[in-house]
Amino acid sequence: MPPRRRLTPDQRRAEILDVGARVFAELPYDHVQMDQIAELAGISRALLYRHFPKKSALFAAIYQRAAESLQSEVRFEPDGPLAEQVAAGLDAHLEYFAANRNTVLAANRALSGDPVVQAIVYGEHAAMREVVLAATGATGAVRETISAILTSWLMFVHTLCLDWLENDSLTRGQVRSTCLGALTGALAALEDSPHPPH
Repeated sequence: MPPRRRLTPDQRRAEILDVGARVFAELPYDHVQMDQIAELAGISRALLYRHFPKKSALFAAIYQRAAESLQSEVRFEPDGPLAEQVAAGLDAHLEYFAANRNTVLAANRALSGDPVVQAIVYGEHAAMREVVLAATGATGAVRETISAILTSWLMFVHTLCLDWLENDSLTRGQVRSTCLGALTGALAALEDSPHPPH
């Protein structure tokens, strides 16, 4: 075990999250041991459990931090081209998914019944929907319609990305182009559809 260093509780927590994030990225969820994370972090098992009383709590904190980091990376400017900004946001997520395959699969497979983790997953969906929706500048009934489309599109992206990570059924490039094409097609179909009379 590495020698212990004097850290504040916040610094210690951040270090545990850093170590945990690496381990969860490297191993399937069921193979991760809290003892291993404690050893790599240079702390006792008891101290680890004081910060995180169970493995799923540690994982949830790691996944929450990753979600917040991705959300901060994806910034939409109302004056910028929407398609380019959506593509940049999707690229940031695909980059994280590719680098953290085991983590993403754990959140959506091993912990699919964990309400805390699922709240993080769907909270990120909601945050992304609101960011894109704000960038469209839509109001009223049109905004509500686009919101419904974005909610469905994000579930489509979610499902397709999991299939890519789990089964290698598509290449990363195919996932990207399919996801972007699905949104473009849905919004184009909306514009082409007859509007109800007011």
